[in-house]
Amino acid sequence: MDLGLAGKVFLVTGGSRGLGRAGAEALVAEGAHVVVSARGADAVARTAAELGCTGVAADLSDPATPLRLVEAALAAYDKLDGALLSVGGPPAGPALSLTDEQWHSAFDSVFLGAVRMARAVVEALPAEGGALAFVLSTSVKAPLAGLAASNGLRPGLAMLAKTMADELGPRGIRVNGLLPGRVHTDRVRELDGDDPEVPKRIAAGIPLRRYGDPAEFGRVAAFLLSPAASYVTGAMVPVDGGAVRAL
Repeated sequence: MDLGLAGKVFLVTGGSRGLGRAGAEALVAEGAHVVVSARGADAVARTAAELGCTGVAADLSDPATPLRLVEAALAAYDKLDGALLSVGGPPAGPALSLTDEQWHSAFDSVFLGAVRMARAVVEALPAEGGALAFVLSTSVKAPLAGLAASNGLRPGLAMLAKTMADELGPRGIRVNGLLPGRVHTDRVRELDGDDPEVPKRIAAGIPLRRYGDPAEFGRVAAFLLSPAASYVTGAMVPVDGGAVRAL
């Protein structure tokens, strides 16, 4: 299937590693132009060189970042068609052990940073519309043990994405969410720890009996952003091997 992405231009935040990188790779493979961003300048430069795209080192918690990224896309490609908004996972820990500072930091990057980016991207989209996809988590559907900050923030972003889909639909702008489960990324390896039995035990509870590959996530992200998904908006799409049993 031709996804219709050739020549389209997308911003990908958190694009130097993990799920953001996987989404950027899939978009580039389909012929899209991509601007990747992340906090680490070296990692961004390396990713841009490897993918043949534009890279901008930026921190989503900085209010100036959204305009910088939009301007970079317009300067490089003279247009913008959408964005894959991926941010790093907030700190792990039970709800009552996280400090106010940790909550504020997580909110600034995970929630407010994504909101600011969405606002800037929407303002730059052409009259014919575009597409946004938020990289969220299966914690939108069910809480994850030891990840209270994610459990608190991701569902709010999901409802915001649904609200944006309502508000922006008349302009031809689609807004969706991606709910990754256990996918082989540095973040998941960090959460699993050093015990080799942990991923085996978790995989045993996944219907497909394995973790996902980042490329499997990236292909779903590219599809949701593409014209091939032109009648899909306000959807929260699990990419989790069937792990979440909720509808």
